[in-house]
Amino acid sequence: MPIQVVCIIPSRYESSRFPGKPLADLCGKPMIQHVYERVLRAKTVSAAAVATDDERICAAVRAFGGRVVMTSTRHRSGTDRIAEAVATMGLSDDEIVVNIQGDQPLFNPAQVDEVAGPLMEDASVPMSTLIYRIVRDEEITHPNAVKVVFDRDHFALYFSRATIPFIRDAGKKGEYFKHHGIYAYRRDFLRTFAALPEGILERLEALEQLRALEQGYRIKVVVTPHDSVEVDTPRELERVRRLLKREEEREQ
Repeated sequence: MPIQVVCIIPSRYESSRFPGKPLADLCGKPMIQHVYERVLRAKTVSAAAVATDDERICAAVRAFGGRVVMTSTRHRSGTDRIAEAVATMGLSDDEIVVNIQGDQPLFNPAQVDEVAGPLMEDASVPMSTLIYRIVRDEEITHPNAVKVVFDRDHFALYFSRATIPFIRDAGKKGEYFKHHGIYAYRRDFLRTFAALPEGILERLEALEQLRALEQGYRIKVVVTPHDSVEVDTPRELERVRRLLKREEEREQ
């Protein structure tokens, strides 16, 4: 039996910067629907579902024919929400779970295949995630663009909202990579991850992946050629709306 890849989209209604954003209208569809439909276009995905704690999101997903799993309101992160959802889905320990954030409606479906690749190729890799070389200068210093540094084998050393690496001496230049909120986990590691205590670094930076690094687990990073715009504010939604309209016009 080939390894199954199941994609779960964690989605919550409450957000300090943009309440209700999964249901925000984006060219005639709620944003969560755009994400769900793109997930199903990935070559490796065998099943998909939205994991939420909100009845409004649940109703919207069912209205467009999607699968939804209701979860607790007490989760610390999207990964914890996914861990609860897959516990009810009867997956085997070697199956791969992909986490696509519900606020990335323009991600390329090929990114699901990219992030699952390391786990399909190497049984020792418990977790992987996508990164992208920064081309927009404002993202180098913006705290919403999470930066990452990694070793020569492409395992993450650290993720931060700060600018890393810091270039001390004038005249030197470096490459900067930002983290996309797209992860893949082996099912048995997802269970382990959810049982770990919240890390100090995770709490300080508000980055769930630091929980794994702080406990000594390795995260494989995959450099993707595809950028993915996250919607954190109504202003960013307007930018995504313009980009989506251009994309639809090119496809016509």
